Amino acid sequence: MPKIKRPDDERGNTDFIESLDRGLRVLELFGAHSRPMTLSDVAKAADLPRATARRILFTLERKGYVTSDGKLFALSPRVLALAGSYMTSNQVVTILQPVLDSISSDAQEISSLAVLEGHEVIFVARASPARVFSAGIDLGYRLPAFCSSVGRAMLGKFSNDDLTATLDAMDLVAMTPFTVVDKELLKATIITDREKGYSLVDREAEPGFRSISVPVRRYDGAIVAAINMGAHVDRVSTGEMIDRFLPLLRDAADSVKPLLL
Repeated sequence: MPKIKRPDDERGNTDFIESLDRGLRVLELFGAHSRPMTLSDVAKAADLPRATARRILFTLERKGYVTSDGKLFALSPRVLALAGSYMTSNQVVTILQPVLDSISSDAQEISSLAVLEGHEVIFVARASPARVFSAGIDLGYRLPAFCSSVGRAMLGKFSNDDLTATLDAMDLVAMTPFTVVDKELLKATIITDREKGYSLVDREAEPGFRSISVPVRRYDGAIVAAINMGAHVDRVSTGEMIDRFLPLLRDAADSVKPLLL
């Protein structure tokens, strides 16, 4: 008798590789710490027995993903190959990067592409004119979805009921004195942004920084990402963002919609 394939949500512990999960957990730890870590640091932060953490670190070291001087462990440049694989294989990134380059050059401002992961946004592509990037906006950089313009643009994909449930599950912590953490106000703002087709966030995610975003939709209208332009509040007003940046962002999103499957 042929084996019945179980749905993903019915898979049990036999389908879950705990050792792989632990190894990935250790890799993720290094991203949350800006310094090399000792074996004890890793074991404590990952909530793993010291012997287990030791085996994982030595395995990662042998594969070239971790370096060590005998006491301290750190990621090696080889981990960039994992990120590179994502960049080159992800359709949204490969299609949007030339578009970001174009609108960034036209506006002479930073432009970024972000995707939604859980309750956060992750910046996966960017473009800039000659002006140096702000320190915070980098590939892999994360922000809470509820207070970022790209996040609110993507949260607009949810129905009103699903949006309520999503916001209820979030830990709304103020990032700046201007961050809105009232859930009813946030829900109303996101619904309004959905109707307008863009989101503008003023100093809520980062001090002194405002940005405007539009959702990126694939061919069937589903929101798969968001693109933005941002600038320091001393240089660009909210009115200029709407008048000058918004048309560029909208044209860019419209141009790629037929290409995203």
